[in-house]
Amino acid sequence: MSAAAPHLVHGMGLALEAPAWPAITADEAAAVLAHFPDAGRLAALAWHSPRPFSAAALVETDRGPLFLKRHHQRLRTPAALAEEHGYMAHLRSAGLAVPDVLRAADGAGAMALGEWSYELHRQAPGIDLYRDRQSWTPFLSPDHAFAAGVALAQLHRAAAGFAAPARGRHPLVSSFTILPALDPLAAAEAYVAARPAVAAFLADMPWRSELARLLAALGEGLAPRLAEQPALWTHNDWHPSNLLWSVEGAVSSIFDFGLSTRSCALHDLATAIERTVIPWLALDQGRLAEPADVDGALALLAGYRSVLPLAPAEIDTLLRLLPLVHVEFALTEIDYFFGILDDREGAMLAWQAYLVGHADWFLSGAGQGFLARLREGVAA
Repeated sequence: MSAAAPHLVHGMGLALEAPAWPAITADEAAAVLAHFPDAGRLAALAWHSPRPFSAAALVETDRGPLFLKRHHQRLRTPAALAEEHGYMAHLRSAGLAVPDVLRAADGAGAMALGEWSYELHRQAPGIDLYRDRQSWTPFLSPDHAFAAGVALAQLHRAAAGFAAPARGRHPLVSSFTILPALDPLAAAEAYVAARPAVAAFLADMPWRSELARLLAALGEGLAPRLAEQPALWTHNDWHPSNLLWSVEGAVSSIFDFGLSTRSCALHDLATAIERTVIPWLALDQGRLAEPADVDGALALLAGYRSVLPLAPAEIDTLLRLLPLVHVEFALTEIDYFFGILDDREGAMLAWQAYLVGHADWFLSGAGQGFLARLREGVAA
């Protein structure tokens, strides 16, 4: 009998790669489930997630399917997971379909075993149409983009009143401190200084002048506009494979709140556009192998605006924000790759190909054309 195929995960490009974190085993899953009184007994591991930043599996139990996720404690402690679980509980209480978090025997929504943190969710309703697709790839249709826009607006409406402070300096958590600052470059200095791994990685690079160039070229007048935006807890990783779908093509459930924190609605909306309509995985030497999906962006915006209208000034701020919305997450990816994995190549991809490369694409003829068509389409 041939050996089972090795478990592979999504990489920083289009190819599958060996995982940084070992796949969850049946014995491991059974041991974790024993700490959750409502979990039941393990029957089988049904599927291993190809997401790269943690290990996760769909587990079958005698009480139904559950989703088990494991993080290294350097990435997420149980206390850090409790921050996002609190947000999820608020959204559920407002009627939004997000996964139900099971409680361990001590009442906590996550637990630590050795070097790992574990969380356990009930399987959310809906069809996982995008589960084998790379995270930052387009919607299958404009109808899906419209439905995702509707769901994002519903999330923003449900998030109102959740007043928790922004999350701490955990790697791979979005943040909103640089672009709305009176002096964005000084805010970037503070961001880097507060994260020793990021500071060490950038120490011998002209990162200040590079970031100053991008801010001067793309961020003129943006900071005061963002500073006026109402603070709101947001999802911050809105793409089709974080959504479950109905047969009719509506969004049935929303999951993966690992990047969620306090930012603003326009930041979340810009992130959704940036991650779903521009084929970044096909970016090579500053050029995209496939064109950006203007129709998908317009459909997502139309869906959003059907629930939460946007004033012309908000649209203008959104389009000014779009070319730079990725900056802080690129920096926290450096924190993850260099600080946790000791992966200099991955950190360099986050800096050069992601932070600098994406912004430079928006400065190119193709990027400027995309923004112009998007502006014209929204105004039509």
